[in-house]
Amino acid sequence: MTADLGARGTARQATERPHPATDKAPLVLSGANVVTPTGTLEQGRLIVDGTRIAGAAPENAHHIDVSGHWLLPGFIDIHNHGGGGASFTSGTPEEVLRGIHTHRLHGTTTLVASTVTGDMDFLARRAGLLAELAEQGDIAGIHFEGPFISPCRKGAHSEELLRDPDPADVRRLVDAARGHATMVTLATELPGGIDSVRLLAERGVIAAIGHTDASYEQTVEAIEAGATVATHLFNAMPPLGHREPGPIAALLEDERVTVELINDGTHLHPASLQLAFHHAGAERVAFITDAMDAAGFGDGRYMLGPLEVEVADGVARLVEGGSIAGSTLTLDRAFKRAVTVDRLPIEDAVAALSANPARLLGRYDRIGSLEPGKDADLVVVDSDFDLKGVMRRGEWVVEPQLG
Repeated sequence: MTADLGARGTARQATERPHPATDKAPLVLSGANVVTPTGTLEQGRLIVDGTRIAGAAPENAHHIDVSGHWLLPGFIDIHNHGGGGASFTSGTPEEVLRGIHTHRLHGTTTLVASTVTGDMDFLARRAGLLAELAEQGDIAGIHFEGPFISPCRKGAHSEELLRDPDPADVRRLVDAARGHATMVTLATELPGGIDSVRLLAERGVIAAIGHTDASYEQTVEAIEAGATVATHLFNAMPPLGHREPGPIAALLEDERVTVELINDGTHLHPASLQLAFHHAGAERVAFITDAMDAAGFGDGRYMLGPLEVEVADGVARLVEGGSIAGSTLTLDRAFKRAVTVDRLPIEDAVAALSANPARLLGRYDRIGSLEPGKDADLVVVDSDFDLKGVMRRGEWVVEPQLG
């Protein structure tokens, strides 16, 4: 069933596979630090019954001691182009599933598949293929990053395929996604940008401001029209200036906007991340990967849409021009960096990885926190914040390594 959940600018809840019945014994994970919406429970416990988190443990429950570890809600990535050697823009369904599984192995239990700029006919066909995976419950929706972006801030997008955000074109891609369009990134200062923002808001699709050359005033206008996300804040937009503050100031100051951050140590200086958390607050930050094929796969040559990318030492750059081309990040690494290098409180990092993106997707009633009745999506990390286990809907994706 499709529902329109949440506040202005949240995506519609997509159809998912029903939760199957299971005859497995309920599971009690005890002794860990459990991060909940109200704080961290020391030496707490979590009960899994079937596919859900339960409030009480039946007598036949199986107990696992996870002392010395942390239990976190499963990570949610709302901006991801691929992984495991597979592209969500061009891969076969089997390859896309391999990319999804790669990120699940790193703690991402819910993922939105992002496309890059392409020909409109191709993107419409791609939306249909990805919609099938959304209908199967493999992805949480589709994010179109391009072609409605600025040639001045194109990043790793093919300039000859860019176009203004004409509402008819935007509507075409949204319709092709068959109710599974989650987000569209726009340079809202381009002709048709504001009308397209209004269209997306009316359709329950997130309008994200990104790859933009907008001024402060133009960005404010787009937010007022219904834009609610900053696509990878700081990257592919004018820098913050003292006379021309540009989009960064407008996006940070408005409480209606959630800002994406790529916390890989390459896209952002730690001071920029701290600036975002200070001004937006932990409740308005969403960590994303912006991952491309090489995530979880290795260095080498790859294609990002029609453009060739060289990945060296884990950093992806266009062969021609040298622009950063997405990332090879996985969310377990983003989490560890947040709490060890950036020194964020664990609860703030978890909000950025789970609760905030769940609310954006209109799914916080089912995912995004460890609470009874929600899906049993969780991540186990050790005292060094290294991933040791991943569960999705009550099934171990990564069996916990507790030794």
